Amino acid sequence: MVSAFTVSSVSVEPSGSLVPGDSVIVSYKLQFPASGGETFPSGSELQMSTDLEGAKWTWVLVLDTIDNPRPSAAGRMLSLSGFELSYPAAVDQAVRVTMEGKVPTVDKTTNKTIIRIQEVDANGNIVTSSKVEHTRMVVNVGEVTQQITQKRNDLQTFRTHIDEKAAIGADTSVAELKYSDAKSKIDAAAALPPTQYATALAYLNTATALITDGETALDRAWAESEVIHAQTPIANVDRVIAWFKGNTSTANNAELPPIIAKREIAVSYISTANDQIASGQYSLARSKAAEAFAKGNESYTEALALQDKVGKGFVIPPIPGIVPIIVVVILIVLVVVGVIIYRKRSQWDELG
Repeated sequence: MVSAFTVSSVSVEPSGSLVPGDSVIVSYKLQFPASGGETFPSGSELQMSTDLEGAKWTWVLVLDTIDNPRPSAAGRMLSLSGFELSYPAAVDQAVRVTMEGKVPTVDKTTNKTIIRIQEVDANGNIVTSSKVEHTRMVVNVGEVTQQITQKRNDLQTFRTHIDEKAAIGADTSVAELKYSDAKSKIDAAAALPPTQYATALAYLNTATALITDGETALDRAWAESEVIHAQTPIANVDRVIAWFKGNTSTANNAELPPIIAKREIAVSYISTANDQIASGQYSLARSKAAEAFAKGNESYTEALALQDKVGKGFVIPPIPGIVPIIVVVILIVLVVVGVIIYRKRSQWDELG
């Protein structure tokens, strides 16, 4: 069944989201194009309803441009019978309606019907094509405040994580930018009136995304920092290995290959950790970096021990037996010459 009316010039004031207790004024115009010889089915009923409290309805029947005010009504529904609305097809018919009401209290932010208009036929069935409905979001102010408080708590937790990672040397620059942007969005949401709940919610959702992205960036930076840290013992053992390789007497030391093998294992762990970072597996990367550090440190410790062992094993080669005798003779001659010179100088001083 085709609708017997059209709705135009719908106005709902105030605009935007609503809060409990707000006064709302709704106005609109109904027009009735003739169908089947009459303007509206005489056996049908026009129902207008609202979720607003204390609704008051004022309506005017317009027939051939002449206003015919009708008695006002109160309550959440205004019903106009076919008897009131059915006129011959030749009549130019319209209805102007104004409704005022209060926004009800809500347990949580939700949409409420401000105005619903529909035709009900003679059998009590709603004419689906006739249904017109306008809704508005009604904001639970306490819920908004609670969400802002929760986001501030999330932001503070994020701040703590940034400071912790900065203390261990991780690069927190990306996380700092995300923190600053998230804080701006939360502050902007807090500054909005409750009627701009949808905008505030969008700001808070953006802040949530920024904090999430920031935590991810921080997690990555932490993993990268652990990889850098794990390379320290590898660099240390490389210097010791270079010392061994740089001396012909130690370059082929039989105990050196196992140390080098452990160093290579540590390097392979570093490579795996970098691959895991690239694929977003930051926790696994940190674990692998820890293994690399442990293996690299093991290699370095053994290299130092071997270096110390080789150093202690180095002794001065034995001196042939005749050399000490020659040295003693030379020392005796030097002593005798020194005594003679000393005595001559003493005699010259006495003659002086």
